Amino acid sequence: MSSPASGSDKPTTSNAANAVQANSEKKVSVLESHGYTLQKTIGTGSYATVRWATSEKHDSAKVAVKIVSKFNAPADYLKKFLPREIEVVKGLKHPNLIRFLQAIETTHRVYIIMEFAENGSLLDIIRKDSYIDEHRSRKWFRQLVYGIEYCHDRGVVHRDIKCENMLMDEGWNIKLSDFGFARGDMKQKNGQPILSQTFCGSYAYASPEVLRGIPYQPQYSDVWSMGVVLFAMTFGRLPYDDSSYKELIKQVSSKVVFPKEPSVSMNCKSLINKILAPLKTRIRIGQIKQEPWFTFEDDQAAGTSRERRISSESEDERRLSVDPETLPPPNLITKEQLEAKAQPRDRSRRDSAEDEQPVKIENPH
Repeated sequence: MSSPASGSDKPTTSNAANAVQANSEKKVSVLESHGYTLQKTIGTGSYATVRWATSEKHDSAKVAVKIVSKFNAPADYLKKFLPREIEVVKGLKHPNLIRFLQAIETTHRVYIIMEFAENGSLLDIIRKDSYIDEHRSRKWFRQLVYGIEYCHDRGVVHRDIKCENMLMDEGWNIKLSDFGFARGDMKQKNGQPILSQTFCGSYAYASPEVLRGIPYQPQYSDVWSMGVVLFAMTFGRLPYDDSSYKELIKQVSSKVVFPKEPSVSMNCKSLINKILAPLKTRIRIGQIKQEPWFTFEDDQAAGTSRERRISSESEDERRLSVDPETLPPPNLITKEQLEAKAQPRDRSRRDSAEDEQPVKIENPH
């Protein structure tokens, strides 16, 4: 008679040993080798996904990981916008900008590891609250201004400022994100501004010069987009309807129309008017910081005689030099357009995390 050890125990011992060996031979993914463990998806598109992850190497236990598929992303994004984004963001460090932590490129993907903003976007808050009271609007608009001023001082332009790209950290502070259309080295040279000829962003936030498709100074277009954000916060809606290009051109060429509700102070409306103005009269960031609404500290005094009247401008200053009916829309590159150009995944390709091989690693330090 065989002993129990010589019979049933042997297969059990063998299975356990095989399991230990299998676990020890399990290939560590590229992200895991750098101390990141992917968790839930927080955003998805046709060629990129954003997931939060735990990190072993950064002060915060959570980070955001943007995962770009090389198989799906359009060629112009991979060759032009993505390298430019990484190059720009790794040199930026400001409390109101999402901080870049690391970029890892493999044979199949590009991973961009960023600071995690856990309270969603400004757009989420507007949708929830209908509109933002002036106290919070002032705080968040100031933070946006400080963040963009920091970028412009370093020759960086964002070119896609909108409510969706303004994220909220755990303390409900603005963190401007998504530098996918950003560009660096835009400081004046020999006193001459550098013009941009890449028309990109979002139609509803785009300045008149971008919509006209002429070379433009992106710093001033960023300012226009900031004005659209301020309007959207305080009124809970966008000032311009982008469903028709012809109508959009007419609207941005006319004075801003303010809804009757909600009630917004005259100083705030005055600032919006000065931002959403023709290029030659559009207020600059330094001037925005001197505006009464921007510097105002006592919200209880809103509506007093300290407020300025809305400045009036000639309609001629806002009239375009060409008829909107005959003006062809520019080839404005939008994120939606890039999404539409994404390629369906080729199922015959092997595209697992285990198959990836590191190609390039970028660190901010």
